[in-house]
Amino acid sequence: MNIRSDLAAAIGDTPLIRLRGASEATGCEILGKAEFMNPGQSVKDRAALYIIRDAVERGALKPGGTIVEGTAGNTGIGLALVGASMGFRSVIVIPETQSQEKKDMIRLAGAELVQVPAVPYRNPNNYVRYSERLAKALAQTEKNGAIWANQFDNVANRRAHEETTGPEIWAQTDGKVSGFICAVGSGGTLAGVASALQPKGVRIGLADPEGAALHSFYTTGEFESPGSSITEGIGQGRITANLEGFTPDYSYRVPDSEALGVLFDLAQHEGLVLGGSSGINIAGAIRMAKEMGPGNTIVTVLCDSGNRYQTKLYNPEFLRQKGLPVPEWMEAEPQDIPEVFEE
Repeated sequence: MNIRSDLAAAIGDTPLIRLRGASEATGCEILGKAEFMNPGQSVKDRAALYIIRDAVERGALKPGGTIVEGTAGNTGIGLALVGASMGFRSVIVIPETQSQEKKDMIRLAGAELVQVPAVPYRNPNNYVRYSERLAKALAQTEKNGAIWANQFDNVANRRAHEETTGPEIWAQTDGKVSGFICAVGSGGTLAGVASALQPKGVRIGLADPEGAALHSFYTTGEFESPGSSITEGIGQGRITANLEGFTPDYSYRVPDSEALGVLFDLAQHEGLVLGGSSGINIAGAIRMAKEMGPGNTIVTVLCDSGNRYQTKLYNPEFLRQKGLPVPEWMEAEPQDIPEVFEE
């Protein structure tokens, strides 16, 4: 029998999926790590599990305690689900601009949701900084105490990927992986996988959305963030603790229009309906494959499912408002389906 003991045991060990269109276009094998198959439907389940375990092991999180975090959504969902399975309460702070689907899922997972205005990190009311103050306040009033998960600067996040995601990729490719690339939110996934694979000779790439500043930093030494992006949960303007000591071998800035073209093609032709960060990742993998040359195996992360962005990425009206392309199939009239009831 193959039985997982609890929800935490079902996190990780996700399959690699060959991305046919991207592979055929580049002459490389481009593979996506299907992180949307985690219990919370995102890559952030791994970080959530390691952050909670670390807090418990340190004695910071007591039975019945409260987990507080500022998140664009997926980490909050992971913390709420893993926390609930272990007997913890969660309070999640989210920028009010994030998708309604993620807000609904946080509530469905049993967490209390606090929405704040979307303001830069330098603003004291930025969702991350607000969540830190809230955790400190709740620690004084909650009977069983409260902790701040602090995904951006808590290196338990990076360790999750160094100990699980990276080794899984190495084993699943029989050590034949040539490169790995993904975007950065907290930096845990990219830096953690790099810690596991760079020493083995695997080349590591950064795929940065417009409006983020890491591509600029790694290529010029200056933090500059031109443009903007509709993607959620990625894009960073500072070196978080998870990124400290990390340097990519390749770096690309990927516009939304390029990422959306990849996403819409996958949905129409390969049955993969994914979130915006996955589009940035795959577009980055295509660029990296072209630069490295045919015959290489490039792995990226399929971070979450498109059902968390149905009212945005897959909404023609929203796309038009943002001046972004709308694929024909998204606006096609439904075909007439005959009725076949027996009399």
